[in-house]
Amino acid sequence: MIRRSLSVAATVLAAALALTACSGGPSTTASTSASPTSTKAALSGDLTVFAAASLSGAFAKISTAFEAENPGVHVRPITYDGSSVLATQIIAGAPVDVFASADQKNMDKVAQAGLAPDATVFTTNVLQIAVAAGNPHHVKDLRALADPALKVVLCAPAVPCGSAAKTLLDAAGVALTPASEEQNVTAVLAKVKSGEADAGLVYTTDVKAAGTAVTGVAIPGADKATNAYPIAVVKGAQNPAAAAAFVAFVHSAAAQRILEELGFGAP
Repeated sequence: MIRRSLSVAATVLAAALALTACSGGPSTTASTSASPTSTKAALSGDLTVFAAASLSGAFAKISTAFEAENPGVHVRPITYDGSSVLATQIIAGAPVDVFASADQKNMDKVAQAGLAPDATVFTTNVLQIAVAAGNPHHVKDLRALADPALKVVLCAPAVPCGSAAKTLLDAAGVALTPASEEQNVTAVLAKVKSGEADAGLVYTTDVKAAGTAVTGVAIPGADKATNAYPIAVVKGAQNPAAAAAFVAFVHSAAAQRILEELGFGAP
């Protein structure tokens, strides 16, 4: 079940740290009075994170900030892809400590497999239409995408950005046949940037990150298909203490500022 609070992350972190402390043997006066610094020093080892492609810019910054606060922990190069792809890999047994999805549906798949019992939502995102810089085809809204002369690229329906796109297109009464359906939002944006596509539906954050390479066209009512992003420690994590600490950090004010600066919404 997805919960929009920090209580679960805090509980998991406290439990994980307690287990770490217990593994060192009987408690002593020194360990009982451990300072916050010594608690952080207890966190160590590698951390494996799977995250939705749309989080690549944000999690690059967040993981760097997390490592700065926890110098004993090394965040391995994060695996980014469509949430449906990542969920399938986790269910198949991929060794993962933390999973951050771009939607609740794919997190629910992992939870139903008994692998993500305590997911919490940490941010949100909405779609925009990405077009070539300067909007040469004068795309103004979703209805313009039905023009057969336009090459439009979407995410595949199983991917969060594809599911959100279908919701908005259906609501607008727009039927179109995409030139291609991609497995993640990064691939959609890449085709628009390269000129392989005239337009694509991507997240607001992707348009912002692309800078002058593309132009974003806001979609009225885009909030009808808001994507909530949940994160969870994966059951059987090889580094559960560091994983719980990372989840808690993603909910922290410092990480939330990073997300806000990059265009993500409040959870």
